[in-house]
Amino acid sequence: MQLRLNLPPLTRILLIVLGGTSIIYQVVRLNDWTPPHDPSFLALVPQWALFRPWVYFTATFAEQNVVTLLIAGITLFYGGKYLERAWDSREFGKFVLLVTLTPNFVASLLYVLWFAITRDDDTAWTTIQGSVALQAAFLVAFKQLVPEHTVTILKGVVKIRVKHFPSIFLVANTLSGFLLGTDTALVLAWLGFLTSWTYLRFYKTQTDLSGASTGGVKIRGDASETFAFAYFWPDVVQPPIAAFADGIYNALVALRICTPFSAEDVESGNEQATARGEGGLPSLLSPGSRRGGGGKREEAERRRALALKALDQRLHAATTNRQQPPSTASANPNPSEEQPPTGDSPSEANRS
Repeated sequence: MQLRLNLPPLTRILLIVLGGTSIIYQVVRLNDWTPPHDPSFLALVPQWALFRPWVYFTATFAEQNVVTLLIAGITLFYGGKYLERAWDSREFGKFVLLVTLTPNFVASLLYVLWFAITRDDDTAWTTIQGSVALQAAFLVAFKQLVPEHTVTILKGVVKIRVKHFPSIFLVANTLSGFLLGTDTALVLAWLGFLTSWTYLRFYKTQTDLSGASTGGVKIRGDASETFAFAYFWPDVVQPPIAAFADGIYNALVALRICTPFSAEDVESGNEQATARGEGGLPSLLSPGSRRGGGGKREEAERRRALALKALDQRLHAATTNRQQPPSTASANPNPSEEQPPTGDSPSEANRS
């Protein structure tokens, strides 16, 4: 029987690139065909990167061992298959290029800067490679598309909602970086997360799903409350994170790097999020299936409840701000109302 994987074209190409690049990298590395301090022409070494600019792309697909290769393959197989069908091949290709090139380029600059500060030779020859940034970016995309979908592991023993995966991934790589010395994974995880979120939040265009407009109107970015930076983290730490993120956002707006979201943008973003929730999530194992209607309804209800909660908080804050000026006015009344009118006031006015 013929095996049919039913993969979208770009996902299939990326899987071939991943397998081919990793195999060539291992062959070159194990046979020691390259000079000292230059492990290969496929991985990113900050000291050599400017002379080999293609490594900013190939380093993402040059895995070090079988375990990381399997993880990267699973990420591309399931994540790429879903995202390419959710967006289209062109948008998915732009997204992959952005979240591979940008984190690798910024990471190389950080290591060069760290070398300039510490003068540590090991830092200059650090090898940056692997699909960690791509994995973080995919998790952010799933957080946007299906945050309330529940992933069941070990036959229902462990249940985790998709919206929690980015923070879990970041915490795991951060702890590993400090405790196990996997600093490149730490840097790539955070850069992949920030690159993906910034692009999806402010720049990526998407079709209006709310039904408020016709003709395939495009919306730029995702201003929904549930995709704000603070909502990637547990409720306990959201207030301080929100204050910190708002400060950076206001500074970027003041510098005209970011365009502020209007109230209409936020409302439209919330409608988009609700529309995506009502559309449901096809199975990641078989994206064409429509099973689990109850799961879709539960997901839509959870998303609607989160949107209503965020809207209620905004309305409460707006009401509080509106009530503040009247209270000030009552404490300092209009001078014209301080003196009641008297019978001789007109004559006094005439004399004046």
